[in-house]
Amino acid sequence: MSFTYWTYHRPFTVHGMAFDVRIGAGLTDWHTRLLQDGGEIARDATHIMGAQADYRNHRVSHTLSDGAVLEVESGWVNWFTVGIAVRLDGALVHESHPGRRLAWPLMSGQGPMTPESRVQLQMQQQRDREQWVRNKPSLMVDIALGLLFFVVAKVTGNLNTAALVGVAAGLAVVVAQRFVKVDLLGGLAMFGIFTLLLSAGFSLWFEDERMIQLKGTILGGLIASIILADAAFNRGRYFGARMARYVPGMPVDPRRLGLGIALMGLTMAGLNLVVSTWLSKDVWLTYTTFVDAPLGMVLALLVFRYARR
Repeated sequence: MSFTYWTYHRPFTVHGMAFDVRIGAGLTDWHTRLLQDGGEIARDATHIMGAQADYRNHRVSHTLSDGAVLEVESGWVNWFTVGIAVRLDGALVHESHPGRRLAWPLMSGQGPMTPESRVQLQMQQQRDREQWVRNKPSLMVDIALGLLFFVVAKVTGNLNTAALVGVAAGLAVVVAQRFVKVDLLGGLAMFGIFTLLLSAGFSLWFEDERMIQLKGTILGGLIASIILADAAFNRGRYFGARMARYVPGMPVDPRRLGLGIALMGLTMAGLNLVVSTWLSKDVWLTYTTFVDAPLGMVLALLVFRYARR
């Protein structure tokens, strides 16, 4: 299982016995655990990325001491909330969100699953798996460049050195692309190298601590403005279309995706400006380390929903 960034608790009681359903949302998978008295008695899990991606509700079951079969179905109520439906010998006895349809967010609003829609879903999953295979090398390049910057900054204690090493590594990838058939620069890898160049130039030009705090606002605002221009004047054909490769399981409009990402970037840049200007440096460090990324993920989900075709 991958890192779990959030766990939902859905307790319920049947025949005087207390149960707890814990649904963990991870970066590459999600899982459902049925617990009684703190002990796990059933589990289901699915991947949401890679070759084993499977967008379905989870179902866990347990036979009670009297022989009745307890079945719990878990699924997404919307982009941010999951719910459960509990059945005893097939009869519905509990719903965490009464009357709400449980479904993967990308499938919400499509009505009941039919044989035709199931075939379409399987075809979409196959396309997602093929897309993942194509994107995996460039995604690994993105992650590797980010980790390289972090490690060099930690070891040397110098952001300028880390930025220069990152740029050198990025340019080496550009050169290596000419000699290998694997797509190392697909998706956002090339854009990541571009931002490394900007970051290196910014770090070399300014060394004031205050300016380092504002670097996220300045660079974020600049990058968001570039993406916004692409969405407004080029219908998202460059940045929007490339970012769409990272959205599994649903067709998106490149222009709307680019516009949403740009507005998200401007929002995050503005929040960084507010925190760094009106709050203390320690608060800013806490915000940029523990709040910025989770908030960005929530905003990204809203952007994906807005960009759906």
